[in-house]
Amino acid sequence: MNEVVISVGSNIDPELNVERAKAALSKTEMMIDASQFYITKPLGFTEQANFLNGAFLIQTEDSFEIFNQKLKQIEIALGRVKTENKNGPRCIDLDIVVWNQRIVDPDFDRRDFIKKTVLELIPDLNTANTNN
Repeated sequence: MNEVVISVGSNIDPELNVERAKAALSKTEMMIDASQFYITKPLGFTEQANFLNGAFLIQTEDSFEIFNQKLKQIEIALGRVKTENKNGPRCIDLDIVVWNQRIVDPDFDRRDFIKKTVLELIPDLNTANTNN
């Protein structure tokens, strides 16, 4: 069984889309916990609504690659459309940040709201244990 922390963000109907993402993940994965969710200002492209950001702690039997594909499929099912503006508005953003106690997303160190929510879920995470 793999333990995964997923960073979750939305600024289009954020409360609804975060709940829809949680429900979709709960259908096939074991939802262990969820962090607090915080309102954050957009980064990069600032002419958009604030984001609702948090994290889910999940257990999955999937490999990293299969689970990451599953996240992208959930994003699409919830209406995510990727545009040239990587920092633009989105209904849902699901990213693997920690895989089996290893930090796999460089944004962990770049974005305080990611680090804060991950450490809420795994307070004893070795933050020197990175793979990015």
